[in-house]
Amino acid sequence: MRDVVVIGAGHNALVAACYLARAGLDVEVVERDTIVGGAVSTVERFPGYLVDRGASAHIMIRHTGIVEELRLDECGLVYLDLDPWAFAPFWTGAPGESEQVGLTFWTDLDRTCDSISAVCGDKDAVAYHRWAREWAARNERVFAAFQQPPHSRTLARHAFTTSRAASAPPGEMARQFLQPADQMLDEHFADERLKTALAWLAAQSGPPPHEPATADLAGWNALMHRLPPGRPVGGSGRLSEALAERLRRTGGRLRLGDGAARITRGAAGRADGVLTASGEHVRARAVLAGCHVLTALALLGDGERVDRLRRRVRVGNGIGLVVRLATRDLPRYPCAADESAHQGLQLLAPSRQHLRLAYGDYLARRPPAEPAALVMTSSAVDPSIAPAGRHNVTVWGQWHAYELSTGERWDDIREREGARLVAQVDRLAPGFAASVEQMHVQTPADLEREMGLVRGNVMHVEMGLDAMFALRPLPELAGYRMPIEGLYLCGASTHPGGGVFGASGRSAARVLLRDQGRARRGKGGAAGLFRGSTARGIGILRGRLASSRERLAGPARKDGS
Repeated sequence: MRDVVVIGAGHNALVAACYLARAGLDVEVVERDTIVGGAVSTVERFPGYLVDRGASAHIMIRHTGIVEELRLDECGLVYLDLDPWAFAPFWTGAPGESEQVGLTFWTDLDRTCDSISAVCGDKDAVAYHRWAREWAARNERVFAAFQQPPHSRTLARHAFTTSRAASAPPGEMARQFLQPADQMLDEHFADERLKTALAWLAAQSGPPPHEPATADLAGWNALMHRLPPGRPVGGSGRLSEALAERLRRTGGRLRLGDGAARITRGAAGRADGVLTASGEHVRARAVLAGCHVLTALALLGDGERVDRLRRRVRVGNGIGLVVRLATRDLPRYPCAADESAHQGLQLLAPSRQHLRLAYGDYLARRPPAEPAALVMTSSAVDPSIAPAGRHNVTVWGQWHAYELSTGERWDDIREREGARLVAQVDRLAPGFAASVEQMHVQTPADLEREMGLVRGNVMHVEMGLDAMFALRPLPELAGYRMPIEGLYLCGASTHPGGGVFGASGRSAARVLLRDQGRARRGKGGAAGLFRGSTARGIGILRGRLASSRERLAGPARKDGS
């Protein structure tokens, strides 16, 4: 009998498995796919092209210390910094008939402000310098809360310290966090182009920036002025492969191509293992489901209690659609002075009104007539993922509904909608569409079929205020414990949510170890493993970012701020 069987080999599940194995537990991971990583995986989609299946830029996990704690560099993980981390081009008039200007966001805050000053003027540059310092400081504390189980006392303590550090009354701090991102941007900035770029960044979590409680979905991006996003050499999936290697080196087992078909229970109703698709019963003292919460509930059966929980989880109606391209060239933006525009996220939304129209189509369950696009040109950073002289380009479109009201089926319109996204890129990089040689479209239905992202929601559960922190995915499931004794849950369905993060896996491992009575001192015990784990991770980050923080608070800009 194993100590723990983990369902799924997504990156959060693998993080949990690594910490559990490092604590001395006998751990086995069972995965239905033939490769590890789920939405953090890379495959040869076209001959000679290593193409990500899900996420490409790794942002949050770099702020956790997990990579360093698990020594993933020893397991082959090498990160390339994406700096600048974002580029946003805009036509000053009709596309192709006017001048184009671009905003470039560097890790160096002063360099970013110079770009803003050139396009939007000195006033917005000074305002951005102040805003970035304030929201980065706040989000250090938010990320500290993200790296611990979502207990009310923990969240209250971080909220108090955030308010005190910001020298703002708790009521004002609450107002600022609960306001729409658009309102916050209007309070700080004048130029619509700067506000559009930041609003499109904020929208990447799912909710549109005009909805309440989205301000920090924009504000947390200020942390990228302290540490840039990373790109694993060889593809996004190299993170998951390094985690799998760490698990093996620590004595854990990984079973691919034979996932869980059912969670089994003993006579007392306690979870006692999983029955795999091949019919093997993997018995264990505890089960940790690293899959979607609805998948975990389905593996329990169709009891009345499970059905009630299933109906209350707010999964939503998809988020977006992805186009993977093999091209002869990169997008060539007329305003880009050099190749730095291709390093990070390319934000192709002409206005906030454009975002609202796309979201309106999403609410009406229509394919967006004018989708907003986000481009990643990963082969410009890592040439190893494409043949010589060719490029590997990803275009993400938001918002695309899983269920359509038009009577159309995604399998019938995927090529049309993929071409529509490519056309959006071509408007800002004329000639790009002609460079496309191969195209693979991942519709919301494909995201569900290929990677278990129920209803095409890459965040598993909506990232609204009613499904965050101690409410995610439901209040009674928020502590990583399922309603069956011995059964636990981690992944994007749980706190702190979606994205390449890993914090959910580490926190779930901590909870499981404590419940299993292994919180004893010394090697192999939870106390030894997690003693100061969050503080250690934050300490690693703070040490690495000390010089960046000094630079952020460094020379005053033109108004002396």
